[in-house]
Amino acid sequence: MNNPHALAESFSIVRNDALFRLQRAIGLIPEEGNGILRRAIIYSLLCWVPLVIWAFFTGRLMPDDDPESLAGHYGIHVRCLIAIPLLIIAEAGAQAILPVCLAQFLRTGLIDEKLEPAFRAIIADGIRLRDRIFPWVVIAGLILTWTVSFALAPNKEEVSWAGLEVNGHGFGSWWFLLVIRPIFNVLLLAWIWRLILTSIVLFRIAMLPLNLVPAHPDGVGGLGFIQRIPIIFSPMAFAVSAVIASSWAHNVIYHGLPVPSLYIQMGMLVAILVFLILMPLLSFSPLLAKTKKRAAREYGALLAGHGRLVHERWIQGKEIEDTPILDAPELGPSADIQTLYEAANAMRPVVINKVTLLMVVVPTAIPMLLVVATQWPLRSTLGKLLMALL
Repeated sequence: MNNPHALAESFSIVRNDALFRLQRAIGLIPEEGNGILRRAIIYSLLCWVPLVIWAFFTGRLMPDDDPESLAGHYGIHVRCLIAIPLLIIAEAGAQAILPVCLAQFLRTGLIDEKLEPAFRAIIADGIRLRDRIFPWVVIAGLILTWTVSFALAPNKEEVSWAGLEVNGHGFGSWWFLLVIRPIFNVLLLAWIWRLILTSIVLFRIAMLPLNLVPAHPDGVGGLGFIQRIPIIFSPMAFAVSAVIASSWAHNVIYHGLPVPSLYIQMGMLVAILVFLILMPLLSFSPLLAKTKKRAAREYGALLAGHGRLVHERWIQGKEIEDTPILDAPELGPSADIQTLYEAANAMRPVVINKVTLLMVVVPTAIPMLLVVATQWPLRSTLGKLLMALL
């Protein structure tokens, strides 16, 4: 593919990887399209419906006053009905956002003709890395090891709703062990691998001598468009947070676990997820810092030269020969060139703004806030907040 624009726009961290090819081979993904909604429904119902039917006929669905019924273990339902379909639906965002952002490096001139061969090589290497089978062998090995270890030494608290039999697992725990958890873990580890792949590609691009514009209005030299990339992984953060928070909610509601004892764990989980998702953008920080430092010297020299000539002409009354810098329309009067210098001096060293941060923090924090709300006097708390705002 000789056109670098087309190559960048064709790059996807999802399409044609080993998991994608496997799902297409068994008919879950049609020959045309991605079958995202269909897969989300199939996986969700496959995991949840047989378990509910089993629980209903065995009296484990919602027996009165039994905190260990299936209905009371919110983590199971959240995995099946929210996390698993969300991890599949998130593929749509990845397909729509990342290729456009990569092509934008070319459209904005950050990658010029001299850098195009290196940029094309980075994208091609990313595609080859995505298509490799080795990462999926590692994922399969991790899941197999985890499954075997659980089968041999089950965590009874995790499957207490299944009523483990004396001689081993019952249908409920086996279904959770061999179907629900592996499907969730495959999808989750797939997204972790995609995050790593995205980080590798962006890190290599950040190593190129990009043609940053220090005075660009976005404050990051023209890289503002990549601030959309974290939204690709926000569903993953929400899914992880929702599964963990739903397990905490069970212990809070049925076992009297005090919510304040979870605050440190909540804070650590938010911090880890936010850092991991914003990590690809941090690859550009060294380049931005270097560019800002150089721009301070270059724009400072430009402003000094321009200001000195203006001072000599209009304050000292000297005859100044025609000089391009005083007549350059792109610089304009002294006020305009000073604004240009201030814009370059205000360049940020990180491609992260408040909106980018909120795109990650909010979906990560919402499930935990719901857990906290279970022990808050919600009405009075909202009333106090309203009064404080008024």
